[in-house]
Amino acid sequence: MSSLPAAFIGHGSPMNTLETNRYTTAWREFGASIDRPRAIVCISAHWYVNATVVTAMQAPRTIHDFYGFPQELFDVDYPAPGSPAVAQDVVDALAPTWCGLDTDSWGLDHGTWSVLAHLWPSADVPVLQLSLDAQKPIEEHIAIGRALEPLRHEGILLLGSGNVVHNLGLIDWSNTDGGADWAHVFDNATRSVMTSEPAQLGSVLELPEAQPAVPTPDHFLPLAYIAGIADAAGTPARTLIDGYAYGSLSMTSYVVD
Repeated sequence: MSSLPAAFIGHGSPMNTLETNRYTTAWREFGASIDRPRAIVCISAHWYVNATVVTAMQAPRTIHDFYGFPQELFDVDYPAPGSPAVAQDVVDALAPTWCGLDTDSWGLDHGTWSVLAHLWPSADVPVLQLSLDAQKPIEEHIAIGRALEPLRHEGILLLGSGNVVHNLGLIDWSNTDGGADWAHVFDNATRSVMTSEPAQLGSVLELPEAQPAVPTPDHFLPLAYIAGIADAAGTPARTLIDGYAYGSLSMTSYVVD
């Protein structure tokens, strides 16, 4: 089986699930451009816990981890199967780093299904989620990405879902498709690293603009896995699509070919 790319998707609002816009169009085109995966492993910003864990159930549930949105969004179901066998492959790939098997707790949260509803709408490929360990520094997340890289050569699509810039407290509802100056500075600095020396991703967190851009690590850390994959593959990432929403969200997405 040929090697599959890895990707980081700036998922933005859950409403992207229901909308057709230039971001969701780019996700659909990317999905259509790749071979059918054997499975998809997603690192979502919305499973941020104190351990590294992979879902290992046969039928992961669709989790609606939000509030205040239309009922149509709560009615979305992404009925992809799981794969205990692929979960064990993930555990083996990460050894000696410990990774637990979750057989009944989590499922697929909206960081995963809001993207896959466009990237793989048929929902007929096994999907697993890998948690973000809140206790690990960014360098260890990058190292996990390196360890995951060989799975691409076994037909597994590795997907990160978050946002390079994500500050809900500074949203400007009047700035629908724009970004604040600080958001541009941080997003551009991240792009410069990801497209040249992805292993150095942690350096951007030292910028003054990192404070408003990354007030909490959860949405930024999925990108660290793609940085590690790129480093292990010996190739920088390329930008799939970029843009901003409401001043304080970056929609920039990356692919490692």
